Amino acid sequence: MSPSRMFFLSTVLVVALFHLVSGQNCSEHCKACGGPEKDQCLQCHTGFILHDNLCVDIDECGTDLDRCPDNTYCLNTHGSYECKECDKACVGCMGGGAARCKKCAPGFRSSGMRCIDIDECGEEVLACPGVSVFCVNTEGSFHCQCAGGYTRKGNTCERSQTTDSAEKGFFDDIQEDEIEVLQQMFFGVVLCALATLAAKGDLVFTSIFMGAVAAMAGYWLSDKSDRLIDSILKGR
Repeated sequence: MSPSRMFFLSTVLVVALFHLVSGQNCSEHCKACGGPEKDQCLQCHTGFILHDNLCVDIDECGTDLDRCPDNTYCLNTHGSYECKECDKACVGCMGGGAARCKKCAPGFRSSGMRCIDIDECGEEVLACPGVSVFCVNTEGSFHCQCAGGYTRKGNTCERSQTTDSAEKGFFDDIQEDEIEVLQQMFFGVVLCALATLAAKGDLVFTSIFMGAVAAMAGYWLSDKSDRLIDSILKGR
């Protein structure tokens, strides 16, 4: 072989090796190529397979190449794949959403082509037994909540303990002698009103006024006599 022919072949080999190794002028997804066009690929990047000198994306989800854990599904991406969580209504799935479930999760049931939430509060009899508790439905479950004024203790709802000041009414701390003074003031006001009406010459109100005075006198004398007898008995 002549030296000139050997030089030519060496030059062609060097150029070819340069394209194969560097891949700088290769099209997208080509790791090595014989030229810049897409159909001149000789080797593909990871995630692609060579087909008729074209680098085609590998669908890992349609093969056994994916390694997605339980209750996830495979989503193919350009040159790779992702593992996505199944919908909470599913136990195992073939894609996203409650319509792609393989099986419905506890708290859900199949309806048509999808898994829907079960309303335990509306369907179960006495889901939360007791008059002081009510049922709150949640997605896939439910919980029992105590009514206002009640707190949970164990499995039951008991009436909340309030402070003494909150339980006492306005007149709860009033003393007996204060009650007596209030009674006298009330009767005094009534007598004054009746006396005013009686002074106008109205016979009806005059009779009521006289009766009220007699009743007050009788009450006062009776109370005094009771106290007198009580003091005598205590003095023995």
